[in-house]
Amino acid sequence: MDFLIETEHGAVPASLAGEGGTGVLLAHGAGAPMGHPWMVGMRGRLIDRGFAVMTFNYAYTAQGRKAPDRLPKLLDVHEAVAREFTQQVNHLVVAGKSMGGRVGGHLAAERDLDVIGVVYFGYPLVAMGKTDARPTPHLESLSTPQLFISGDRDRLGPLDLIEALADRVPNGSLVVIEGGDHSFVPLKRTGRTVEDSLDKAADATARWVASLGG
Repeated sequence: MDFLIETEHGAVPASLAGEGGTGVLLAHGAGAPMGHPWMVGMRGRLIDRGFAVMTFNYAYTAQGRKAPDRLPKLLDVHEAVAREFTQQVNHLVVAGKSMGGRVGGHLAAERDLDVIGVVYFGYPLVAMGKTDARPTPHLESLSTPQLFISGDRDRLGPLDLIEALADRVPNGSLVVIEGGDHSFVPLKRTGRTVEDSLDKAADATARWVASLGG
């Protein structure tokens, strides 16, 4: 089901598919809107594992702009979509690829929403072109369980830094995609494909959410 959601920054397109009492709000990365093959592939896998899944485009994408908006505007749009989704599911899991996951973490920590868990598909702890890690006090003060799924070749999420972050947050878990880059694409010599990596990420997400009672 495709529809528009009104936000204070304009209407954004959204899509809802799948059935289940637990909904996964899957937010896209900076350069991978909801129609991107990665997003479509993960959405389908989560639906197959028994979740209702909502995807959406942030306002900048909906308006045909390439550069992401600043965090407050991204958060406003993300929150509006989340509040719409909470009316249709019993439990809400906030998930996202790269930037979408980062915004989802801020959403769970800074906006008054009932979220049972946050999933990061490639958390961008180090911004493109930077070497220092982004500050994460909001995640370290968040009691909501958080799952980090990271490739061990992810330049935006160096594994040693992600491991340390997952240890610091109150209820953190980490799943490593062996040989995976920021989008979980593995090295050819591993004999695995990105489809295998997405399967592993979706399986890990389903098991983790089940452990939360969702």
